[in-house]
Amino acid sequence: MDLGLNGRKALITGGSRGIGRAIAEALADEGCSLAICSRGADGVEEARKALEAKGVKVFARAVDVGDKDALEGFVADAIAELGGLDTLVSNPSGGNGTDEASWKGNFDVDLMGAVRSVDAAVPALAQSDCGSITFISSTAAVETFIGPTSYNAIKAALVTHANGLSQALAPKGIRVNTVSPGPIMIEKGAWDMIKTHNAAMYEGTLAQIPTGRLGTAQEVADAVTFLASPRSAFTTGVNLIIDGGFTKRVNF
Repeated sequence: MDLGLNGRKALITGGSRGIGRAIAEALADEGCSLAICSRGADGVEEARKALEAKGVKVFARAVDVGDKDALEGFVADAIAELGGLDTLVSNPSGGNGTDEASWKGNFDVDLMGAVRSVDAAVPALAQSDCGSITFISSTAAVETFIGPTSYNAIKAALVTHANGLSQALAPKGIRVNTVSPGPIMIEKGAWDMIKTHNAAMYEGTLAQIPTGRLGTAQEVADAVTFLASPRSAFTTGVNLIIDGGFTKRVNF
């Protein structure tokens, strides 16, 4: 299936590694020009070189997504460098915890990073004939997971905000969706660390996934790529769960 993404322009926050990097790779493979940011300069530079090797234009910068001025400046400069914008993917996370610093980190990065990215990108997205926004949330937002933590609550806020945006921005021709991954195995990622340092939690989680394995970053990226494409032009306000059956609720 030709997704119609060749020549499109995409911006991914938190795009140097993990799920964000997989999304950037998938969009590059479809021929999209890219803008990516992440906190670590070395990781951003490595990602830029690897993505450019696919033959696409890449604008990259080290940015703390929790820094309002830095984030808004990056979005503005990316749009100028790419000559417009067709899709925005808000991916990064500020961690997890129960103390006030954890709550502030998730609020500033996960939620306000998404809010500010959207605000800065909407004028350009409204000029696209297939403008789209995708937030990366988590199955921790839709079912109780581990305990009452900042990550779970803020990721839930993202789903609600995306739904409100989907209604408000539809008249501008901008679709807004959420992708919520379940347990995803990424080398040196959270579930890799859990497997190494908390085998009981890892095995207990694996036993709850009826497909018998954890997911991959590529499987999440493929879904995001479809949602960003003109092939998904009538899909908005959706929270797409990608978890191999890990969550047990019925998605009415």
